[in-house]
Amino acid sequence: MNKTKRKIFEASMKLFAEKGYDATSIEEITATVGVAKGTLYYHFSSKEEIFNFLVEEGVKLLKNSIEIKTQKLDKTMDKLRAIILIEIKVMLKYEDFMTILLSQIWGNEPRNNICQKYVFEYEQIVEKIVKEGIKKGEIIDGNPEIIATEIFGVIWSSLAYKIKIGSKMDIKQLFVEYEKTILRGLQK
Repeated sequence: MNKTKRKIFEASMKLFAEKGYDATSIEEITATVGVAKGTLYYHFSSKEEIFNFLVEEGVKLLKNSIEIKTQKLDKTMDKLRAIILIEIKVMLKYEDFMTILLSQIWGNEPRNNICQKYVFEYEQIVEKIVKEGIKKGEIIDGNPEIIATEIFGVIWSSLAYKIKIGSKMDIKQLFVEYEKTILRGLQK
């Protein structure tokens, strides 16, 4: 991604997270970036395209992180630990992205459907790991789809917790708590 496109991407992400998609105008994005509308339209055909690109790239980052970290691990619990730690770290590092994704997942508009699609694709990666763990007898028997959704819920709850405490979170402490409550419940 070139420098200008990255600036548009980052400014849009910040504005969408702070103000919401509908309340953010192309004019605000161009003013924040310091480029003309023509420059923005050279890189993106519309605000909707910016949004779609943002969601696609953000979820791709999350999915790639999970795949890289889990492919070398053999045990399901180790994979699930890695996933939860990555989710916490991604939520903290890319809070604006996660705010956008989570705020736009509700509803039936095209934008909502895109967010749902990407979240469900991500959850399928986790679901596959859960299914393998059940099949190997490494974790309890349960509904892999629900378990994957619960694990994705770590992102939601981490973001809510961060908003609640209003200060810098201790990743290790949060991970330990999730390990006690979520992962221990899955162990056989």
